[in-house]
Order: sequence, then C-alpha cells, then structure tokens
Amino acid sequence: MSHNLFAALRAAFPAALDGIAIETDSGLNYSWADLERGSAMMANLLQSLGLPDGARVAVQVEKSVEAVVLYLATLRAGYVFLPLNTAYQRAEIEYFIGNAEPAVVVCSSANFGWVSKIAFNAGTQNVFTLDDDRTGSLLARAAHCSDQHAAAIKQPDDLAAILYTSGTTGRSKGAMLSHGNLLSNARVLKDYWGWRTPEQGGDVLIHALPIFHVHGLFIAIHGALINGSKMIWLNKFDPKRVIEKLPEATVFMGVPTLYVRLLAETGLSRDACRNMRLFISGSAPLLIDTFHEWTARTGHTILERYGMSETAMLTSNPYQISQGGERRGGTVGFALPGVSLRVQGEDGQSLPAGDIGGIQVKGPNVFQGYWRMPEKTAEEFTDDGYFKTGDVGKIDGDGYITIVGRSKDLIISGGYNVYPAEVEGYINELPGVAESALIGVPHPDFGEVGVAVVIAKPGAVLDAGGIIAALKAQLANFKIPKQCFVVNELPRNTMGKVQKNLLRDEYKDLFV
Repeated sequence: MSHNLFAALRAAFPAALDGIAIETDSGLNYSWADLERGSAMMANLLQSLGLPDGARVAVQVEKSVEAVVLYLATLRAGYVFLPLNTAYQRAEIEYFIGNAEPAVVVCSSANFGWVSKIAFNAGTQNVFTLDDDRTGSLLARAAHCSDQHAAAIKQPDDLAAILYTSGTTGRSKGAMLSHGNLLSNARVLKDYWGWRTPEQGGDVLIHALPIFHVHGLFIAIHGALINGSKMIWLNKFDPKRVIEKLPEATVFMGVPTLYVRLLAETGLSRDACRNMRLFISGSAPLLIDTFHEWTARTGHTILERYGMSETAMLTSNPYQISQGGERRGGTVGFALPGVSLRVQGEDGQSLPAGDIGGIQVKGPNVFQGYWRMPEKTAEEFTDDGYFKTGDVGKIDGDGYITIVGRSKDLIISGGYNVYPAEVEGYINELPGVAESALIGVPHPDFGEVGVAVVIAKPGAVLDAGGIIAALKAQLANFKIPKQCFVVNELPRNTMGKVQKNLLRDEYKDLFV
C-alpha cells in the first residue's frame, strides 16, 4: 500500500473534475482536471531527468498556482520538495543549495543568472525557471510530457519535504517532514476544524498567504485539497480584495498582521463576513486587542493555533464547544488529537498547572530530524521520544496552553528568569500602546537586562519613561526593562513575526 501524500490528496478531489478548484485574482480559473493533468506532466518531466531516489527539488519562485502544481508533482513523482523564502539573498541561497544538494532548482527568470551559477557550482544538474505569469522553462518543457502519471509508491517515513528554519541562532536547519507527518496532520485538522464536505454545503478557502512556509503551503493548501474544497487565490495579500471576496468564502487563514490590516478597512463588517465559518490565526502571537476587536467588528471569534516547521500543527483552540471549551484569546488551545504535549522544568520534571517551562511534544506529525545533522537531532529529542520545541509556555487548570516565548528569548537578569511575553503583555495593555518587544542585552552588573521597544497606536503619543514607571507599579523590579524606546515599527519577517535577533543586535551595546 502506498502512503504517498499526493495520492491521498488526489483521492479527495471531487468525482467531477471539471469544477473550479482554484479561482485566481487575475480572472483565471483552474479546474480539478487542470491540477491532475498539470501535476502529471510536471511529474513526468521530473522523472525523465533520471533523478536519484530521494532527490531534492529546491524552489524559490513567486506565488502562483503553477508553483502549487510543481509541489504536487514533486510529491507525485516521489521526490523531496524544498521551498525557499522569496526574500532569501545570494549568501542564503548558496548555503541552502550547498547544504541540501538539490538535483533540481527552480527559480524566477529574474534571478536565473545568479541562482543558476550557485546551483551549477554546487553540482546541481537541472535549473528551470517559473514565473507568476505562467511562463518559464519549466512549463515549456513540461508541455511536451504526458498528462498521465501513476503516483510513486511511498512509505509513511519517506521524506516529502525539507523546510529550513529561520536560523535566528546560528545556521538554518533543514527540518525533514515525511509523507506520514504531513498526511496525519492534514487528516486531523480536517476533522478538528470541521471542514465541510460538498454534501454538507462545502467550504471555500481564501488563500492569501505565502507558499514557502508551513502555514500557507501545508496547512492551507492541504486543508482545502484533502476536503475537495475550492480556493480563492490571491498572489499577494490585499485587504480590500479579501473583504470583497469574504461573502464568497467560508474559511480564512492569516497571520496577525493580516488581521490588523483587515481591521483598518472600513469595509470589514458583520455583513461582509455573513457566510464565513472560520477565521484562523497563527505563525505569530495575536494581540488580545486584535482578538477582541475582531469579534466586535465581525461577530466571529478568531481561532488561534500553534505549530512549527518541525511539526506542522500541534495545538488549536476548539472549533466547537464539544471539543472542550470556548476559544480563548492569548492561548493556543489544546493539544490536537494524537499529539502528546507536556511542559517541563530544567530538571526534566513535568510542571504543575500554571508553571512556566519548556514545551515538549510527541506525535505522528513530529518531523524525522534535521537534514544531515544527526547530533543536533539527537540533542533536540528526549530519551522518551519527545521533541524539545524551544518554546516556553504553560498549561492552565482547564488545559489551555499559552506560549510565553522562545527559550532563546529568555532573559536571565541577575540570576532571575524574565519571560519577555509576560512583560510584553503588561506593556501592550498600557494606553496608546499598539505592540511591544522585550529583548535581552548584555549588562556589566546583571549579565543581561531587558530593553523594551514599543510602537504607538495611530495618533497616540507615548513617553518611554512613563511606560517604565507604569510597569514598576505592576511587576517585580527584576522584570522591569532598564530602558524603553518608542519606534515607528518593529522589524518583521515575511510571516509577521518580530525579528528579535535584529533588535538585540541594534541595542547590544547600550550598557557595554
């Protein structure tokens, strides 16, 4: 029996393949037959290249339906998909290609000159181009291939994808995800989030995320495909366009930044959301103000969840009350069915409810390890098979999980542990504060101290000294930032996460 992820997704396609699978913002529609035939032709092209078993296909292209078809074709042919952030520059691409040694590299035509040079120097034999206007050498070559293809036989532990982590500490690591990892997660989320079959009225997903990341590539696309659901496809996020399409959709997935931008639009209303069933947020913490404002404006409660490159989704707030309770802002809900999650102290002991510690997980969705890093892989797993996520959090008496921060973000000041998310929570509740980031920087006396970097709400004027004074009335002295800076914006990556490593670098010499 084959466990090829593509075969499972394909089995969920509607019986009638002439219906619309993906509706694009350019006015072009793709049928289920288009996905079937297109992925077959590209799979045949890949197989015609004589690639070795387990060959990697590295892809750095702009978002397009054709890029999704390439992903499906890679799974179908039994190779390993390696998506690369479109923001990566020469040195980063050189590292990824050198580390992964892909047999095939696909890039945009604009970058072909320098990417192909890096690829050929690293020993890659095949470099193709693919652009978001349905052009490129990949499509030209695939056009001559058969549109019939039998999916490769794969086992659950066979690799399907390698995702490189962001690399905020040291070199990026390639998380190896198998067909079994991704398929188990897709099936669990289909049930847990109540995806409706066509017989139940069907779901329509607005896809406005990048597709080089777990959120947009796996959670969103797998969710729609394994349910046979139509996608409304936006190559770029446009809040006005999303609001225009909301009445035609039922599901939307976004990062917190997208929800903030949607709330800034006057067109967002309960009427615009009248047919929506579910709004999901992840990839970065959602501010509690955004959570409440969304409910007030739309009548919908955002469902927050938690996942990572190494595991896909781990936890989720409940879709319905029968799953254990309401959706609580500031939490990421409960561990998903089949996932075991625990919070442990530094001594390796499980902690009581409410205590903060390291989050560890085990389940069929947890990755196979880091590419060509056996020592690092062994280091990140416990003796009883739990993966150390590197995230710090707590579980309350009702079982709701709250992420407090990353262990690498922990500030140890004068021997005391300071958890940035806790302090940020107090800062964010102060009048006029839109968002904050607390970072640790070197200090000659305390070893490390906290520095707060804050942005104001539109029209508000903030006083850095006043923020620190307000915190002194609420928090223990060792948690109080030694300095506060009010800035216009915080540095973010493409998924909306604040890049604290850049802030630490900017302020590292404050007390030296």
